[in-house]
Amino acid sequence: MILEEKLKKLIDEKIKNLNIFVDSIKLEKEGTQTFLRIALDADFMIDLATVVMATRIINPILDKEDLIDEEYMLDVYAKPKGDVTNE
Repeated sequence: MILEEKLKKLIDEKIKNLNIFVDSIKLEKEGTQTFLRIALDADFMIDLATVVMATRIINPILDKEDLIDEEYMLDVYAKPKGDVTNE
């Protein structure tokens, strides 16, 4: 199982009580920095408080599993839901 799939399975199990799920996980390099980007999704607009709660759940999972050898910055965010303006 590749890294992203394994992490998605581990994280989804722990955040399902927030009624959210992992949309995607990407390990990306930008210059000299490496980012682990985790996009969350749901059937509703995910607010910042939910992203913070999810991040607090995700951090210990990443620490325990220790699947990434290099240093990285964690970036957890809600997947955009499109244009929400009323035009």
